Amino acid sequence: MTTPAPDPRLDDIARSCVALHIRMTARAVTRAYDEAMRPSGLKITQFVLLSALSTGQWKSVTELAERFALERTSLTRNLQLLAAEGMVEPVECRGRASVYAVTEKGRAAIEAAIPHWRAAQDKIEGGFGEERWRETRDGLKALRRAARGER
Repeated sequence: MTTPAPDPRLDDIARSCVALHIRMTARAVTRAYDEAMRPSGLKITQFVLLSALSTGQWKSVTELAERFALERTSLTRNLQLLAAEGMVEPVECRGRASVYAVTEKGRAAIEAAIPHWRAAQDKIEGGFGEERWRETRDGLKALRRAARGER
């Protein structure tokens, strides 16, 4: 039995697939933040969600999910976990549109986590370069628009 010749298209996919490289990068960055934030007891996803909610600018879970490109069910599950920890609480429901607020315990958790987040941010941004990060961040925004079919 002979082994078929490798398909060069598959090498091209591994080298160039936007989704693959974004997901690999997202996992690596998430691990770095989670590790730095471990002493705070929060994961980066929880910290960012608490921080976003603390601004009070979101009218619904759906709006928050859309803004952060999250699946509504995943966001709801994360909110329920934070609520079970006493860090957020539902404050308003209009039909299926729930609004959550950060509790005192949640605000204390944010405050305790900020130095750990800052350390991770400085380490990653410093290793990557501030200007390069600014350009990359702008490029990622453009990539999200392209993925949504916007210009």
